[in-house]
Amino acid sequence: MKQKMFNKVLAASVSVTLAFAPLVSNACTSFLLKGSDGGYVYGRTMEFGLPLNSQLTTIPRAYAHQGIGVDGKYGSGLNWSSKYAVAGMNALGLPELVDGMNEKGLIGGVLNFPNSAAYPAVTQSESSSSINSVQVLTYVLTNFATVDEVKAGLPKIKVNGAKLAVYGNQTPPVHYTLHDSNGKSIVVEYSKNGLSIMDNPTTVLTNDPPFQDHLNGIGNYANLSKVEKPPLVINGATYAAPSSGNGLHGLPGDFLSPSRFIRALFLSNSVPTNFTNTQMDGAAWHILGSFDIPPGSVTLPASNPYGGGTGGYEVTEWTIVANNKAMVYNVKMFESSNIYAFDLKKMDVNAKEIKYVKLAQPKILVPVN
Repeated sequence: MKQKMFNKVLAASVSVTLAFAPLVSNACTSFLLKGSDGGYVYGRTMEFGLPLNSQLTTIPRAYAHQGIGVDGKYGSGLNWSSKYAVAGMNALGLPELVDGMNEKGLIGGVLNFPNSAAYPAVTQSESSSSINSVQVLTYVLTNFATVDEVKAGLPKIKVNGAKLAVYGNQTPPVHYTLHDSNGKSIVVEYSKNGLSIMDNPTTVLTNDPPFQDHLNGIGNYANLSKVEKPPLVINGATYAAPSSGNGLHGLPGDFLSPSRFIRALFLSNSVPTNFTNTQMDGAAWHILGSFDIPPGSVTLPASNPYGGGTGGYEVTEWTIVANNKAMVYNVKMFESSNIYAFDLKKMDVNAKEIKYVKLAQPKILVPVN
């Protein structure tokens, strides 16, 4: 079987690398924008301290997926067949999506959640009805068309926390953001409290702490406004701001997850509501620029527990803008400013295999003289 051969090659190549370099921190940011003429535009960044070697990954309808069971191996978990075709990004050569959009316009992403993620104990006898945490997004995007379907269907399957050889013998500790073509958004978390599927009125998600804690912190920034504040007057003396932008004075600019959550919330909420779907595409790229981590600016010593026990620095490995009206999934890689556009309307949804495309074209420059 091609799948078995793929698994053997993958385990041999990737596990050797990870045995010497446990996974380090992942600082992702995501949000959703609504076009005035219909449709939604999703933006997210993927940060990591270890090269993920992600490729554009397309999964056709009726593709037979093998679930990862409690032993951490393909085939010992819940097997299923794709109902919907999907395009997205994988990681570490796995046939699993860490971000993607399906043919029905359901969009989702996997974001790191190492301090809070916890998965239920799944017994050996229950293994064949479970999937691994790294497979949840793939399962959702290949099975469901809407957020309501996710709410109804996801609790029916078990998600195990098996350690994966290709993941440095660790459990992928993640949570998930999902948005559908009706504009509904949810956050899915597995923690010590069990499975939580929460409506997300902000559409924003970053990393730890749990989503409810992010919501609880929004009120601390109730003073912020996109509208310029008038000069301050004290005892008849006027004190004007040194420049424009005083309404958002105090907007956190660091790379901590709670700070990025607030920044993404205010920036995405500030986009003019009369922007069309196409204009929202451009707005999403500009917002995402606020979260692009320059190399070396977030450096993790080996002693940092959030860094997985190894030293290194994070970079924004890739950035996504997905449009579920145009049905185009756009990717920008760390190595260049090229934007790679995949049109799901042109996808061969009845292909027989998963296809992988390495996005590594030379940087495109437009000469002006």
